[in-house]
Amino acid sequence: MQSPGNQMISVEKIGGTSMSAFGDVLRHIMLYDSARIYGRIFVVSAYSGVTNQLLEHKKTGQPGIYALFADGADYHAALDGLAVSLKQLNAGFAELGLPLDVADAFVDERIGEVKKYLDAMHHVLASGYIRREDVLLAAREVLASIGESHSAFNSVEMLKAKGIKAILLDLAGFHDDEAWTIDERIHNSFKGLDIAGNVIVATGYTKGTEGIMREFDRGYSEVTFSKIAVEVRPAEAVIHKEFHLSSADPNIVGLENAVVVGATNYDVADQLADVGMEAIHPKAAKPMELAGIPIRLKNTFEPEHPGTLITKDYVGERARVEMVTGSDKVTLVEIHDPSMVGTVGFDLGIMEIFCRHGISYILKATNANSIAHVLWESSVTPALVAELEARYEVVTVKPSAIVCAIGSNISIPGVLARAAQALADAQVNVNCVSQTLRQVNMQFIIERSDYKNAIIALNHTLCVSPGVPVPRA
Repeated sequence: MQSPGNQMISVEKIGGTSMSAFGDVLRHIMLYDSARIYGRIFVVSAYSGVTNQLLEHKKTGQPGIYALFADGADYHAALDGLAVSLKQLNAGFAELGLPLDVADAFVDERIGEVKKYLDAMHHVLASGYIRREDVLLAAREVLASIGESHSAFNSVEMLKAKGIKAILLDLAGFHDDEAWTIDERIHNSFKGLDIAGNVIVATGYTKGTEGIMREFDRGYSEVTFSKIAVEVRPAEAVIHKEFHLSSADPNIVGLENAVVVGATNYDVADQLADVGMEAIHPKAAKPMELAGIPIRLKNTFEPEHPGTLITKDYVGERARVEMVTGSDKVTLVEIHDPSMVGTVGFDLGIMEIFCRHGISYILKATNANSIAHVLWESSVTPALVAELEARYEVVTVKPSAIVCAIGSNISIPGVLARAAQALADAQVNVNCVSQTLRQVNMQFIIERSDYKNAIIALNHTLCVSPGVPVPRA
């Protein structure tokens, strides 16, 4: 049974795109309800694009300052350039009451501290006494923390300028030498804190001995959000994004055809994360699921809308597909080998190869003499393919797309047939298909060129207008 939680306290995560529109955050989130300003903990991401500049672009992989440090290049000049960018961001918030002299001084101080940390790490690298990988991971930690510390500091200053009692909880730990784990730092930081009488703004980055980047990489801000929620036990945790959790990507199907989900469960959230459409990072969701804390996903720009509530036990009252999603950045790797027939443990060899290359697959389908796996295209390297080809008779590598029809209650006759018919009517051929006994996710592997048409067809048939012919894209 779910715990009712602390009704007086909320824990809320604000993403980078929303943070960049901080005027809207103030109006639509922090100050929207004058009767409910205090007793709220906001876990904030860096402003949009800042972490890409620090580490690497999340989608394209374009190197950032971290790569300069790793390559022994001029990271000082890059950090100076970053400081200029952060001050330009500051200037954009002046009309919201941000005191630019104070905010710019914070940037200069923090960038100066980071330079000292990285210089020390550079000397350690040169000594050869410590493993290079460990030093580089530490450098990622230090760099990652800058963006969240900057946005959290600014948020508190702007709240104070409006007469709001606000406290900065900078979990980056720049000014202490405590060897705390992430959980210990969060627990100790909240000791004696007057949450009910203040607005608390916490950094999405948390320093810990285990390394939040090592453990969770770019999902770290949601992990901090999750751990804070588990620490203070609110009635529900809220994630504010620039969009609703909808039946399909509105950029593909059109805003008028994107149906707000409204309610779903953690199982469905896991399915979304597996194909890259994260409602919340799966490693962040699990502790809250176990603690019985529901997550509410809200649209920053529609504060009056209740959004979508994710709970542990929700099952839709009627059978329906709640979401259609997928990716056109996957690759189908099929192994055909006659010796597979009747061989015990044949696929163990494939798994061992995947493990050596650090690969987790999205989908697996098999018959008597063939096994197909769907992998992220970025993980299908020449070295992987060469090792598979050296061991198995026929290895086929095919750039593909995956589309999924997901729901908390779709285990009824006819749903799979309707999905397949919708794809056939849209002239989309299915190259591979998978569904487990739990029947929460039907997965179809198709040609990449058919991806958008497939999303439109499935969304229209299963979510928007069942029984109505699909309009051609």
